[in-house]
Amino acid sequence: MVCGGFACSKNALCALNVVYMLVGLLLIGVAAWGKGLGLVSSIHIIGGVIAVGVFLLLIAVAGLVGAVNHHQVLLFFYMIILGLVFIFQFGISCSCLAINRSKQTDVINASWWVMSNNTRDELERSFDCCGLFNLTTLYQQDFAFCTAICKSRSSTCQMCGEKFLKHSDEALKILGGVGLFFSFTEILGVWLAMRFRNQKDPRANPSAFL
Repeated sequence: MVCGGFACSKNALCALNVVYMLVGLLLIGVAAWGKGLGLVSSIHIIGGVIAVGVFLLLIAVAGLVGAVNHHQVLLFFYMIILGLVFIFQFGISCSCLAINRSKQTDVINASWWVMSNNTRDELERSFDCCGLFNLTTLYQQDFAFCTAICKSRSSTCQMCGEKFLKHSDEALKILGGVGLFFSFTEILGVWLAMRFRNQKDPRANPSAFL
């Protein structure tokens, strides 16, 4: 059977969904591992990563079952959901790559002040820094209650905002690049599912309408 036929489309769609399943399981495993080792204590971050992993796993299972059984309804909903995920993910990925340093500063500043005191203390100890940016009167208050190691070694500490900007710039580029890559695999999945739905199973009744 030449590539482009029923068997090739089926195998390609199955392989793509197996990859999605592995990625979903990896996300769930990494979140559980990070929580177990105490690398991330925020239940919101852990819950978010696990939710994304479970969602991707469910989509992959639906696509895999639909491909194996040539199930028209499952393949249809698989195409719709994957197409919506592509639009959302493509937009987010482009935003991650396009955001400039000024916008990153605004986002970090807004996020810092909605965090709980425990979360801020944890970040200060993890990054070995004190306060966010020395632009507000609240910086002195943050510095006074800072428990980072650098404070015990010196009377001054590097501001957390500077370290956050350095790491956020790298993280945004990586997230944007990885997100773009996976968004194009999702378009591939939509195209494969669409083509596979319109192909007839050579083992089925030739007069049957699909």
